[in-house]
Amino acid sequence: MRITRKHFLIGAGLSIAVAIGYFGWIGKAEAPVQQARNPVQVVKTGLAEKKSIPLTVNSNGYVTATNTVDVRPQVQNVVRAIHVTEGQDVRAGQLLFTLDERNDLANVEKAKAQVAHDRADLTDAEATLKRNQELQAKNFIAQAVVDTARSKVESLRNTLQADVAALRSSNIVLGYNRISAGIDGRIGAINVHPGSLAQPAGTPMVTISQLDPIAVSFSVPEHELSHITASYPDGGAPVIARLANTQELTGKLIFIDNAVDQQSGTIRMKAQFANPGHRLWPGAFVNVRLISRTLPDAVVIPAQAIVTGPDKKFVYVVQPDESVKIQSVDVVAVEDGQAAVSGLPTGTRIVIEGTQNLRPKSKVKEEMPTMPATAKQEKKS
Repeated sequence: MRITRKHFLIGAGLSIAVAIGYFGWIGKAEAPVQQARNPVQVVKTGLAEKKSIPLTVNSNGYVTATNTVDVRPQVQNVVRAIHVTEGQDVRAGQLLFTLDERNDLANVEKAKAQVAHDRADLTDAEATLKRNQELQAKNFIAQAVVDTARSKVESLRNTLQADVAALRSSNIVLGYNRISAGIDGRIGAINVHPGSLAQPAGTPMVTISQLDPIAVSFSVPEHELSHITASYPDGGAPVIARLANTQELTGKLIFIDNAVDQQSGTIRMKAQFANPGHRLWPGAFVNVRLISRTLPDAVVIPAQAIVTGPDKKFVYVVQPDESVKIQSVDVVAVEDGQAAVSGLPTGTRIVIEGTQNLRPKSKVKEEMPTMPATAKQEKKS
């Protein structure tokens, strides 16, 4: 078969058409691949703000009674009556126990009788002295007689004074048989019964703990001490205690120990709380929060925006063309989900959510807010 010029031109045209179609198909196939290599990431962004941020010290504390008194008798004696019940709230001066006072009461009566006898003798001696002084003035008796009478009066006065002191002592001992509360508080277990022999040494008869106000002891790192004393030079720093039921109570700092624990590197502190409802109980553990200082005019960003790399921390900064770049930052402090950083200008737009799939120069777009289901239904209607 003879190939003419017409046949050649037709074949060349077909070849060109096939080539154009092939390269066009290749171009269309490479476009998704190119887009897949650099997809636009959906992220959530925010701006770096300048504001003051309070820094909080968190610690575990335990509740302690403000005052605790172990009640013991001052004299050994038999318990005659108990006037309170276990777990009862008492007031200062309220009668708790009565001991057998019969022997001490007899001693008081004996001392009173002795004082009365001394006063009678003194009265007689003073009368005798007065008569002798009158007779000596008329030269009926010698001066020696007057001196003897005066000496007897002085002796009886001293005796009366000693016996009055003995009576006072006997009354004090008699008062030891009535044992009263020294503070307001709640009594614990009673360790004696009527008929028991109460002794000054040994187990206390009962313990009284003051529950309102009440204290919480806790420890903070030693490097926080300078911040706390500088922030609260007059004391009274606010302290928040979080209970097991997530309830929070606010008290004030009342005590800082005079030495740092060398083993733990912490210093012990104590805060006082009003406790009228007895929500805090001695021995219970609570979480304690104390604002140690405030950073003024700090550059603050959400803590979740910070990415920890192999050798540095950084954030992704959004550029005007919606691409991102890495910006190194130094974290000064993190508090309640907010991070104070240095090395980042105020107003910088950064990626907050969606950093895990980003690379330098990645394109991003802002995540659209999710419409609530109720709003969607209203829109459809």
